[in-house]
Amino acid sequence: MLASIFSLNVIQTALELGCIYALVALALFISYSTLNIADLSTDGCFILGCAVACRVAQTGHPLLALPAAMVAGVLSGFITAFLQTRLGVESIMAGIIVNTGLYTVNLAVMGFASNLSLLKADTLFTLGKQLLSPVLGSWYALAIAAAFVAVACALVVLFLGTRLGLSIRATGDNAEMVRASSINPAFTITVGLCVSGSLTALSGGLLAQYQKSADINTGTGMVTIALASLIIGETLLGRGGRAGMVRRVFGVVVGSCLYRFVVAVALRFNVPAAAMKLVSAIIVAVAISAPTIRQRVAFEKRRRAAKAARAAKTGKEAV
Repeated sequence: MLASIFSLNVIQTALELGCIYALVALALFISYSTLNIADLSTDGCFILGCAVACRVAQTGHPLLALPAAMVAGVLSGFITAFLQTRLGVESIMAGIIVNTGLYTVNLAVMGFASNLSLLKADTLFTLGKQLLSPVLGSWYALAIAAAFVAVACALVVLFLGTRLGLSIRATGDNAEMVRASSINPAFTITVGLCVSGSLTALSGGLLAQYQKSADINTGTGMVTIALASLIIGETLLGRGGRAGMVRRVFGVVVGSCLYRFVVAVALRFNVPAAAMKLVSAIIVAVAISAPTIRQRVAFEKRRRAAKAARAAKTGKEAV
């Protein structure tokens, strides 16, 4: 049983999907962890990336499909930021509004069909198979996905270290302080959400080419999946300041791969597909509560140690 669960095929698939979905977790790292904004437009933005990438790839341009998906993601992030910063809509409501509107937009991009197919079109992965499979064998897909994630992580780390990136990080910590420093928080929020949307759409575009299809329901629950990956990574590798930025970004990728592995294990135990959302919710709950549980366990250990020390001291004084 363990041999089938930890088989090379399961690990390989988990790593491939983990790298692709890590881009969404990286997007939430910017919006949720850095800007402290709960962006609920992630589901619709992810499907938007899938739909745009499929449409462009069907025309015979799989490489241009990814930049096109990222541009669409930037537009989605801009609209979300515009609702928040210019129209005074709360961040949660802005995300819900954009996510609702994107459902119709995504259907329109897909020609008002529920799914698109790339079975007869070239994709980034079919082209990569021709070039890389003679050298890497069946690991070519992982190499492509890992390359995109590595570049995205490096660019995010570099970007957050620039003056604009530091302003975005400061906005998430204290928007009033940023405003007092003559920095427009509306601009930093807009830039942050645009970058976040581009990463989400890029992930959708990669997944569509990886699976050779796009479905209108593909992105359902994507916020939960990305949040689980993000929190798992932060729980394992911790949260750091500027010196820990590389570690935190790397933790996002690790958390995404671990999440996909847990999902793969659950499927190996014949968990129904309809129950996978419940599995995701449980993973998120456990990941969020893990630091609190560790603190309480550590507190109980200290309390018992102190109680034992008092009892020992009392016994010596009695003697």
